[in-house]
Amino acid sequence: MIGIAIATAAAGIIVGTVTITGFGLVMTDLVETISAGNMLAMLFLTALICIILGMGMPTTASYIVVSTLMAPVVVELGSQSGLVVPLVAVHMFVFYFGLMADVTPPVGLAAFAASAISRGDYLKTGFTAFWYSIRTGILPFMFIFNTELLLIGVSSLPHLLMTIAAAIAAMLVFAAATQGWFITRSRWYESVVMLLVTFTLLRPDFWMDFVYPKYNVEPAQKLAQVVQDAPPGTGVRLRIEGTTIEGKDVRKTVLLPLGDEGPLAQRLSHSGLTTMNLPSGIQVAAVNLHSAADRAGFEQGFRITGIETLASRPAKEWFFLPALAVLAVVFLLQRRRAATLSPATMTQRA
Repeated sequence: MIGIAIATAAAGIIVGTVTITGFGLVMTDLVETISAGNMLAMLFLTALICIILGMGMPTTASYIVVSTLMAPVVVELGSQSGLVVPLVAVHMFVFYFGLMADVTPPVGLAAFAASAISRGDYLKTGFTAFWYSIRTGILPFMFIFNTELLLIGVSSLPHLLMTIAAAIAAMLVFAAATQGWFITRSRWYESVVMLLVTFTLLRPDFWMDFVYPKYNVEPAQKLAQVVQDAPPGTGVRLRIEGTTIEGKDVRKTVLLPLGDEGPLAQRLSHSGLTTMNLPSGIQVAAVNLHSAADRAGFEQGFRITGIETLASRPAKEWFFLPALAVLAVVFLLQRRRAATLSPATMTQRA
């Protein structure tokens, strides 16, 4: 426990410094400025910063540091882009890349230990380990865009089995695409096709969003009806905008958790939010400190501009069928090509 206690105590100093000095807001502004509002650029930059922050740190301390500094950045900038990300998915994202620092030169502790065991060159071992590990870097991004991979929103046994089967198939195809070998050595366009199949299996709703919108936007005046109709223990997606206490204009989408069934004022009060109806719309009158509304990003004076409700559309899993059909075509092409090659030729090309 001595090592863990020292690491946690040292990380506590960092957490306290970030909280008192407001360094977390600076990190948010830095990432937002460099990424220019692009969600993928923001995630790549966050992953790079997590790798740098995690260098030379044990697992516990690495998680505390990256979750304190970078998790709020992903939540805040994601909400500004209309993407409401569960905290579990965000923490898994930053934790994954924080641990990847163990195999990232020049401070890859795990690579250093491996090179000592194998008596190999430290830098070569580190770069080789990083190259193999970075291939799995697609997974944390899928945690953000498809939370079902973390079993969030999985409501039935068939849904669970389909999610697990699709994830396993996607990672097998991804391994085949990045290694350049499926049935036989892959051609470049076959690897590209298999990467598209992997993406479809991991995030089928990306293609569905082009055909059917995921959410319908209701006017803010329907807040009472939407809140009262929401099942117990769920939440409502709200579009809000306003000016923060620092003078920054904010426009984002947030998920407001709700309590049990009841009238509008009771359920909003359970979340720590008080609203008032004005001729211009619904305005936030008060936000309880450390409440669910406070953690979601509400501030006094913000206006609720819209309510997002799930739209009725076909199941996104329908896109698994064309993805598997394309994969079957690649399989048949490679099988035919492998049958025309002699064993000696295949060994020489391999």
